Amino acid sequence: MTQKIVIDPITRIEGHLKVEVEIEGGKVTNAHASGTMARGLEVLLKGKDPRDATYVTERVCGVCAGSHGWVSSVAVENAQGAKLPQAARVLRNLILGAMWLHDHPLHFYHLSALDYLDVTAVTHYQGKDPKLLAVKDKIVKLVHSGDTSPLLPRYKPDEFSVNDPDLVTLAVSHYIKALEMQAKAKKMSAIFSGKQPHQSSIVAGGVTMLPDITQIEQFRTLLAEQADFAENVYWKDVATFGTGPLLPLARAGIGGGYGHYLTYGGFPLAGKGELFFPAGVIFDNRFGNVQPVDQAKITEAVKYSWYTPACGTKNPVQGDTVFDLNKPGAYSFIKAPRYDGKPMEVGPLARMLVLKPAPFMDIVTKYGIKPGAVARHAARAYETVLLAKAMPGWLDELEGYIKQGRTRIHDTEHWDPPATGAGIGMIDAPRGALGHWVEIANHKIANYQMVVPTTWNHSPRDENGQPGPLEQALIGVPVPDPENPNNIVRVVRSYDPCLACAIHIIHPESNRVLEFRIG
Repeated sequence: MTQKIVIDPITRIEGHLKVEVEIEGGKVTNAHASGTMARGLEVLLKGKDPRDATYVTERVCGVCAGSHGWVSSVAVENAQGAKLPQAARVLRNLILGAMWLHDHPLHFYHLSALDYLDVTAVTHYQGKDPKLLAVKDKIVKLVHSGDTSPLLPRYKPDEFSVNDPDLVTLAVSHYIKALEMQAKAKKMSAIFSGKQPHQSSIVAGGVTMLPDITQIEQFRTLLAEQADFAENVYWKDVATFGTGPLLPLARAGIGGGYGHYLTYGGFPLAGKGELFFPAGVIFDNRFGNVQPVDQAKITEAVKYSWYTPACGTKNPVQGDTVFDLNKPGAYSFIKAPRYDGKPMEVGPLARMLVLKPAPFMDIVTKYGIKPGAVARHAARAYETVLLAKAMPGWLDELEGYIKQGRTRIHDTEHWDPPATGAGIGMIDAPRGALGHWVEIANHKIANYQMVVPTTWNHSPRDENGQPGPLEQALIGVPVPDPENPNNIVRVVRSYDPCLACAIHIIHPESNRVLEFRIG
């Protein structure tokens, strides 16, 4: 018997997401991911000054807003022919690096980890650690009061839910600590960018603010805390869970998908064309065969998206955004980007499989971890460690430029937009490959297209019937109890779509709406 589960809405992504799955024999046999809110900023930008694109596109998202501003500025710079000063390059790296340090722990501790914890186990903690005893007291009071949100999901723990009191209590204490680290990471970014979210320093041609030594040292002090937390708390927690209680889930590769990976790379270095996270393409899990990225191979299909047929099967350079809300067979406002005709996963797992850092690859090989939901969390945690270790060197580089008098932070020769031109910005955001394409005519934006990480990962089917990466990753996922579909949520969240706390599930037989609060 085929059963159907509908989870709608799944929010806090680039638009709202609905997931529908069919279950047979306790496993998902079919899945559809539907973006149910139109973005429309591309339409809004037509006729605007190209320099406005930085700030308009940042309003796509309040979490990785700076990434959109960065990539938009690069696209306009390419159209202008602007040359980015070295001090501006480093400042952009530091502004966005701090936001990555904010985003990754937020996703793990506050949006995903609780899917794997039976938080009530904290009440059985028998240790003597004063900090953990304080956490226990807080949880006991919450349980007695009946208000355990947001720590306690409203579904039952399953075979993959960790219930060891010591481990769970430690994890919850780190959940609380991560809230403090989030605030400090945002403060770091605001030191150089004016404010967060929606920074005000990155502009086409460079940045607007050159920090003094006091501000640099303030940033450095906060960064040292972030680096310690990333390596000695965040990474250790993920490694402990992934190689311990969640090892069966990790070895099974639940939520693995196609095995096609794409990254544009991130954080430009001083060397010509060098990136801290290198760009690359991998097909069919052949990790030893990393190919260069060719943006000409990117297309977007719209057969199952609410856009006119003329908008699809094109490179974004020729793309358009014309809605068709009555289109037969369409089920998503998300287009279906493909690379060389294939659906591609983007994000931390793609970056780490292209980079292949030894500690990450060693733990994957040693424990037989397959690409899937757990591997995505491990990749996200380890790249946070790498980034936190790299950023002090960028601060040193910035100080060096200041001492040498190389303090130019904007290409003022190319401030005004050209009469005509076209530009592309392609850099990874925390969630994955982010691309902006701009066409300029009569000094104004004639066309603007964005292909964001969520577009790649959560796309619908294409004209060849190929499911999107998330849709494919859900197929085969075990769901032994349709009224307790923990594994579906785990896989969806492993891509970092920032789900909202209220999820409505339609009962497969009675159509009764089941409501769960998920922390």
